Amino acid sequence: MKHESVNSALIEWLEGYGIDSELVPLEGDASFRKYYRVADSFHRGIVMDASVQPESVKPFVDIAHRLFEAGVRTPKINAFDLEQGFVFMEDMGNTHFADVIETEKETIYPQAIDTIVKMQYTDTKGLPPYDRTFLLEEMKLMEEWYLQKHLGVTLSNEEKRALDQILEKIADMVLEQPQGLFVHRDYHSRNLMFDCNDKLVVIDFQDARVGSLTYDLVSLLRDVYVELVPKEVERLALHFRDIKGIDVDDATFMKWFDFTGLQRHIKILGIFARLALRDGKEGYVKDLPLTLKYVLDVAGKYEETKALLDLLV
Repeated sequence: MKHESVNSALIEWLEGYGIDSELVPLEGDASFRKYYRVADSFHRGIVMDASVQPESVKPFVDIAHRLFEAGVRTPKINAFDLEQGFVFMEDMGNTHFADVIETEKETIYPQAIDTIVKMQYTDTKGLPPYDRTFLLEEMKLMEEWYLQKHLGVTLSNEEKRALDQILEKIADMVLEQPQGLFVHRDYHSRNLMFDCNDKLVVIDFQDARVGSLTYDLVSLLRDVYVELVPKEVERLALHFRDIKGIDVDDATFMKWFDFTGLQRHIKILGIFARLALRDGKEGYVKDLPLTLKYVLDVAGKYEETKALLDLLV
C-alpha cells in the first residue's frame, strides 16, 4: 500500500480488514474530512478519514441508517471506527449530479425533488433543531467573514442595527413555514450522485437537523454552484409544493422559498469567505459572485429586505 501522507492509523485499521492496497486521494470537500478510493478491485470502496474530529462519525453512521430506513439511497457503510474516526463505505463511482445537468436536467431535478420528499419522512428524533438561534448564528457569519475580513468593510452601529432587524425578519419567514422536517442542510449538485443503476444517491448528510419545509429545496434549486433559469426554479419549487400537498398560494410558498434562500446564501457568503481566509481553501472565492447575486436578487423583491442592498453593494 502506498501511504505517503496517509494517516498510519488508518492504514493499520484497513489492514485489519485485509485491505492492503493503494489509497488514491479524492478531491476534498469544505470540511476537515479526507477521502480515499481503495485501488484494489476486490476491496473496492471509499475510505473517510475524520480522525481530526472523530466525533463526527457517529452522526454520519446514525443519519445513514435513518435515511436507509426512509428509503433514501446512500452509500452502504461496510465498517466504521467511532474512536479513531474512520469509515469504509461503498464506492459510488464518479458521476455527480453536476456532471449530467447539461444533458439530463429534465429528468434529474424531478428525481432530486422526489428524494427530498422521501427524506422528509426520515426519523428526526434526537436531531438538533434548526431554530431561530441557529438561523441567526449562521447568518451572522456574513458580517464577520464576508464584509469585515473579505471586503474590509466595517458597518456603523446604525448599519449593524439595520442588518440585525433584516436577519430577524428573514428568520421569522423561515420559521413561518411548516417545521419539524428532516433537513440535509447541503443538498446540492455536488452532494448528489448516481449509482450504476442511475439511482440518485445522497451523500454528505452528517450535519442534518430538524427544520423548515423548503430548506433542502432551495439548496437544490438555487445551488451556489449551478444557476437555473428563474422560471424553471419557480416551476420546480411549485411542483414540490404540489406533490407535498401543501395548501398555500403560489406567492406565499415562493416567499417562504425566497426567504429560506436568503438565510442560506447570507450564511454561505460568510462560510465561503471563512474557508478562503481561515482554511486556505481559496477556490471558494470564485463561488461568491453567484451567491451574492442570489442574495441581491431576492432582497430586492421584498420591502422587508430591500435595505440589505445598501449594506452589500
